[in-house]
Amino acid sequence: MEIYATELMGAEAYDAQGHFVGRVREFFIEPADQPNRISHFLLSRGRFQPLLARHNQVGAIAPGTIRLNCSERDLVLYTPNEAWLAVRKDLLDQQIIDTQGRKVVRVNDVDLAEHKSNGNVELRLTQVDVGLPGAVRRLLQGVVAPGVIRKLQNPLPQRTIRWEFVNLIEPDPLRRVKLRITHEKLEDLHPADLAEMMEELSAAERQGIIASLDEETAAAVLAELDERLTTQIVEKLDPEKAADILEEMAPDAAADLLADLPKETSDELLQEMPGQEANEVRGLLAFDENTAGGMMNPEFVFVGQTATREEVLQWMRSQELNLDQLDTIVLLDAEAKFSGTVPVSRLLLAQPEEPMSELKTEPLLGVPGDAEENDVFELFDKYNLRMLTVINSESRPIGTITVDDVVSRLVKK
Repeated sequence: MEIYATELMGAEAYDAQGHFVGRVREFFIEPADQPNRISHFLLSRGRFQPLLARHNQVGAIAPGTIRLNCSERDLVLYTPNEAWLAVRKDLLDQQIIDTQGRKVVRVNDVDLAEHKSNGNVELRLTQVDVGLPGAVRRLLQGVVAPGVIRKLQNPLPQRTIRWEFVNLIEPDPLRRVKLRITHEKLEDLHPADLAEMMEELSAAERQGIIASLDEETAAAVLAELDERLTTQIVEKLDPEKAADILEEMAPDAAADLLADLPKETSDELLQEMPGQEANEVRGLLAFDENTAGGMMNPEFVFVGQTATREEVLQWMRSQELNLDQLDTIVLLDAEAKFSGTVPVSRLLLAQPEEPMSELKTEPLLGVPGDAEENDVFELFDKYNLRMLTVINSESRPIGTITVDDVVSRLVKK
């Protein structure tokens, strides 16, 4: 039998002798024991101290009524427990993340399935109702009989989410640990989807989610968030945690973020970062953010122009490269000066012994670090570029600008 949380709120509870014990004011899940079983029922009656009935003390359940299989004397007095999930307080009317639908929704009701075993009845949370039927049940709860409400809701369109696809939003890190709420499901989402959902949450909720993600995922999400929200989040993070996240970001993204922070905060985070990463970011911060140097990423793949296609592939296999951003390879001449670029697609189709100098694209395009961003945009548009090399005064490459960097800048304008 399926029963709804709204049909249990305010339900009358009777003991094994038929004596009225109280009304159901709340019921709880104990995630550390069973992640979806209703473990305890909070019963209150007048001025008496509330009592607590365990799941194995319930003999029968129907909409509006609970019958216990024990005497009232066997129940214990209620004491709050932060390690329990309260269905009414923590779920109903609360925002949750639907990890399958990749969106933030509000819970209108909770669907419970009945399981009978050893003379008692257990309830298991199966799904949450985020649609109109749940809203109707909430609106008419205690006003109209449950049977009538069920008839009214039948023709309404259903919108439910299975419990295993629900991720709770708990901003308190200590309570999140007690409730054993993990964000593994969130880490499987695309960072852009997660960032979009986080923009719908409160500041405390955003903070709680970022603090609980692994550093790599948190870095990817922050790179997708609105700059204003990103700076708010990073300013409130523990400096060590914030520095670990910045270390996982692309240097240009980390530099953009630090440039928006107060100088004291920015300096503190740079001190927490490893030396090499911090130096790369400091180098980028020396450029105006609206120049090629302010847009570039100093981490790029470069090889000598005399190397063969097979030599380059073997070398690349031995390196830890960011494959998601590996689109073009920068070439150096004998003096380590910029001499061209080779798209990875052209590299893969070349003959094993073909030198890289024979694969490079024309014309040779590079820009100085102080070039205005509008000049960069024009080059990308004119030559349909996917990547542009930034060079110093000695014509040596110091970074690259990719098409996604350009798109991000244009979107923000």
